[in-house]
Amino acid sequence: MHVLSSGGFYGAERMLLDHCLATPGQHQVLFLDAPPALIERFREAGVDCRGCAGLADLLRHVRQRRAEQPLLNTHNFKGLLFGWVAATLLRLPLVITQHGFTPRSRKQKFYTWLSLQLCRTASVDRVVCVAESIAALHRKASVRAEKLQVIPNGLPAAAAVVPEAGRQRWLVGYVGRLSSEKGPDLFLDAVIALCHQHPQLDAVMLGDGPEHEALQVRIDNAGLHMRIRLPGYQTAMQPWWQQLDALVISSRTEGTPMILLEAMQAGVPVVAFAVGGIPDVLQDRHNGLLAPPTDTAALARQLDTLLAEPKLAAQLRDNAKRTQQERYDLKALAERWSQLYIRTAREARA
Repeated sequence: MHVLSSGGFYGAERMLLDHCLATPGQHQVLFLDAPPALIERFREAGVDCRGCAGLADLLRHVRQRRAEQPLLNTHNFKGLLFGWVAATLLRLPLVITQHGFTPRSRKQKFYTWLSLQLCRTASVDRVVCVAESIAALHRKASVRAEKLQVIPNGLPAAAAVVPEAGRQRWLVGYVGRLSSEKGPDLFLDAVIALCHQHPQLDAVMLGDGPEHEALQVRIDNAGLHMRIRLPGYQTAMQPWWQQLDALVISSRTEGTPMILLEAMQAGVPVVAFAVGGIPDVLQDRHNGLLAPPTDTAALARQLDTLLAEPKLAAQLRDNAKRTQQERYDLKALAERWSQLYIRTAREARA
């Protein structure tokens, strides 16, 4: 049983949907306060799921299936908190998936601290981190080493993306929630200057979020409303992968972003800040280009280099595809998850 609080279909939700479809075993997703469209998306894909209206409803449902000896796997802070309560009260095995932290506000810092403290308790059997940098935070917080395991995100095989032919302009993209931790403002810091330098450069910011209006004001004030577009949240990325010459990841914090792996699989070169699990995936000038965290001038220089050197872009594209296929293939990673579930359940019953 997966426990997740969610406001929409983003990276963690994409990871979980693929995970349920690829990992052997019977999966059920218990959504906390999720929009009906998200639950329906999982159901249409064939995943057993239901919404839970608060902790009492979650406990009631898990208790009804206790005889089946379910294993709980939680995602994000609220999922962890509610799942921890259920596992403690009902004495069920508990796996925590840590997708990453965004400790920017006082509230988020408290959530991060409490999450790490809960992972230290006896109720938690395993903590699976999607990146080594996240595992390091748990070690620093004195979470026992035998609890920790790093299993990165992965992607299922997909049809090849054929780039649009004959385009005379460059198009660079941002894909993600328009909120502070994802750094859409940092993306604009880098791209606005480059657009003024290169008349043939356009940009697109795909996603929605609380910073949309402020970002649009910045674009308008720069006189670039025709060249930097904000089309909103996208349900299908395939048409965009055919158009993009580069993906820019300007996040302030990250785990192993699914959009990074999708771009690599699609053959779109990536320029990114070296935050979270991104340096675990990308080696600078081998399969991507990296800049120091929040250094927008360096990010702009790397993007400028990519656009100016087509041979380098081709090399990065080929190496990134190979990296994704060899290290971030969902089938192989799902087998690791399956073995972890089996081992955890057996130890809990011993």
